Amino acid sequence: MTWIMEMVKMYRSGLIGVAAFVLLGGALYTYTAPAAPAAKPAPVAGPASAPREVPRNMAQVQWSFAPVVKRVAPAVVNVYSRSTVQTAVNPFFNDPFFQRFFGIGPQSQRRVQQSLGSGVIVRADGLILTNNHVIQGGTDIVVSLSDKREFKAKVQLADPRTDLALLKIDTRGERLPIVEFGNSDSLAVGDVVLAIGDPFGVGQTVTMGIVSALARANSDATNAQFFIQTDAAINPGNSGGALVTIDGKLAGINTSIVSPSGGNVGIGFAIPSNLARRVVEGAASGGIRFPWIGADGQPVTAEIAGALKLARPQGVLLKTVYPGGPAAQVGLKTGDVIAAVDGVDVDDMQALNYRVSTRKAGDTVKAKVVSDGRWREVMLRLALPPESPRRATTTIGGRNPLTGARVENLSPAVAIDLQMNLFSKGVVIRSAGESFAAQYGFQPGDIIRSVNGRGVGSVDQLKGALEGTRHWDMVIDRAGRRLSLRVDG
Repeated sequence: MTWIMEMVKMYRSGLIGVAAFVLLGGALYTYTAPAAPAAKPAPVAGPASAPREVPRNMAQVQWSFAPVVKRVAPAVVNVYSRSTVQTAVNPFFNDPFFQRFFGIGPQSQRRVQQSLGSGVIVRADGLILTNNHVIQGGTDIVVSLSDKREFKAKVQLADPRTDLALLKIDTRGERLPIVEFGNSDSLAVGDVVLAIGDPFGVGQTVTMGIVSALARANSDATNAQFFIQTDAAINPGNSGGALVTIDGKLAGINTSIVSPSGGNVGIGFAIPSNLARRVVEGAASGGIRFPWIGADGQPVTAEIAGALKLARPQGVLLKTVYPGGPAAQVGLKTGDVIAAVDGVDVDDMQALNYRVSTRKAGDTVKAKVVSDGRWREVMLRLALPPESPRRATTTIGGRNPLTGARVENLSPAVAIDLQMNLFSKGVVIRSAGESFAAQYGFQPGDIIRSVNGRGVGSVDQLKGALEGTRHWDMVIDRAGRRLSLRVDG
């Protein structure tokens, strides 16, 4: 009783708080006098014998993610890609003018280049999702499972627009574990996520973090790349691995980091699973083709919001509307604002492109728009971008600066493939490879504007302008920059 009275006095005088009072009181209450020695207790089984199960509520999840990892980790693989690249022995010898003067060919040597990444098994017959940049240019791709077995892999689909690729391995009928797709649109900032992959080639590694931000986009407004940001440790080698939720569903494909040192600083990015699912579905139907709304735009700034009498900066201001496209068909025009798609806010073209890319041609989406100062909702029926004019894909032959280049007529469909301005016109270089055109510095995406003063509007016009002369004055458009090239043959 003396101890109890002393505690009461200390509590009333403010020397201890409520928590200490309860703690001390509880300890006093549970104290008993020492009893007679009891029989020696039986040995207690170690932690390894304790049963484990998948968490069924948040309280259980807070204790351990081991059950989730145990189920998901076998479906995350390592991807090794090997490619052979040409490197110049001496750049001087590769100058086209030097080669013509001395009559020699390019001087180079071959070098084997390897890349390491991760992948996620998304179909039990051996279909694996990874990043395009992990396998790009690879001629020998090997997949290593979590049980150390290795398989040669074939590329089923490679899409630089989304930086996603699909690999297939021959399992000879064996069913492999998979990671189920989750709904990345249901993620919220603060949700706990796990990143699984093979950083720096040290072996499969699991890291934990939260969703730091949603709707991160790169600077290219013409593509559908849209990222989940996380502080779960992501390092080189994690690319293509799984970002999973605490219920073991695929939230995204780990893709890149922001780091001045090359290592993790807590800013990592993953491609949302809803876009990844579209790529997988596209592969099953022979190739992915993204729909469009037939418009291009820019973010609404504070100045634009003031001019349009909007309560705050929001939405995408349409700069160009393609005649006959989905947006034009519902009456949208230059100067209108698209503020939301299917109830989700869109604040830039990347966000708008992403919302469209997760749907299929023929689907209908509900857009919230501001037109002529009035808010309204319109139903947009998505369509494939037109290939008008037709591509007319051609590899340039003969003796001229573009020899070996593959060129096409520009259309909205081609512009989307090359992540260019949707309304570009003319003739574009689709690829140059190791051709003579590449030696002159031509690059994919270059638009040929004129040859010897003659405007170039089609592949046929380009071929005609290149023939019958040994002198070429060319004007090229490269990402909005105007370049000139003069060549005497």
